Amino acid sequence: MTLSPTIFGCAGPQLGAAEHAFFARINPLGFILFARNCETPDQIRRLVADLRAAVGRDEAPVLIDQEGGRVARLKPPQWRTAPPADRFGTIADRNRSAGLEAARINSHLIGRDLAALGIDVDCAPVLDLRLPGAHDIIGDRAFGMAPQRVAELGRAACEGLLAAGVLPVIKHIPGHGRAMSDSHFDLPVVKTPRAELEATDFEAFRLLADMPWAMTAHLVYAAIDPDRPATLSPKVIAEIIRGHIGFDGLLLCDDLSMKALKGDLGELAKQALAAGCDVVLHCNGQMEEMTRIADAAGRMSAEAERRFQRGRAMQQAGIVTAAVDEARFDALMRGLA
Repeated sequence: MTLSPTIFGCAGPQLGAAEHAFFARINPLGFILFARNCETPDQIRRLVADLRAAVGRDEAPVLIDQEGGRVARLKPPQWRTAPPADRFGTIADRNRSAGLEAARINSHLIGRDLAALGIDVDCAPVLDLRLPGAHDIIGDRAFGMAPQRVAELGRAACEGLLAAGVLPVIKHIPGHGRAMSDSHFDLPVVKTPRAELEATDFEAFRLLADMPWAMTAHLVYAAIDPDRPATLSPKVIAEIIRGHIGFDGLLLCDDLSMKALKGDLGELAKQALAAGCDVVLHCNGQMEEMTRIADAAGRMSAEAERRFQRGRAMQQAGIVTAAVDEARFDALMRGLA
């Protein structure tokens, strides 16, 4: 059965019969978990197994947003609290090698927790810049203001996840840092000239163009396409993401149900795929919405499947069994290294 170019959520901590039948019928590429789906380690492992059983594919990717800081679906007491990204930027400003080592260990610890649950894709790291005056939706989720520093810390984070057998998703390509509003609720418009964007916001992504997955930004870049957000813009995806940045991995749109995007969800799915996204993401688990998106999305393209398999090969090559030095991480975070 061919794949649907979709990744869907589910409503709760157990997979319902209607959800199982729907996923079996449409065969989405994979799934995403949110806090509503996560109660205990054993419960998550059962849910992950049930999701994969519904589509009959043990390799179906299961995603989660586990950045650390305020974006973490897995929380104490069952799981560790990971620091926000800006902590690693602060360490790196004092001691570059210590910051990179801390970022790498932290992501490996996150990846180890996810892999133990059967979750194999983490929607992290954030490569957006933290810029003065911008909306705080990025804020401390960013490694910093300088694209080269953000890129090297982002690469360290990706390496830590890959070493644990978890695929990283760099986001929000080609850059969300200048947004003056939260795209969960409004459509931000960035009016910065293209040359400046290429030298700043886009640069961190260009330096990590070899990563396996990326997630789009629901932003309008007025200097490139004033009429459509990046997720729906053939011009932004072709000229900037695939062109200037050179990203040839799996391109996943941010959640279609975010309020930045207006219109029928099925039509939005069509537009995102036509613009050049490989896969569309829908997170809230509402069956009627998922049905509209699945009916509109059609089948996954051969090029998208190639990109997916390329990422899978990177994941399998990266798995290691070495112990992670948590004491070393604690020392780095205290500035004692």
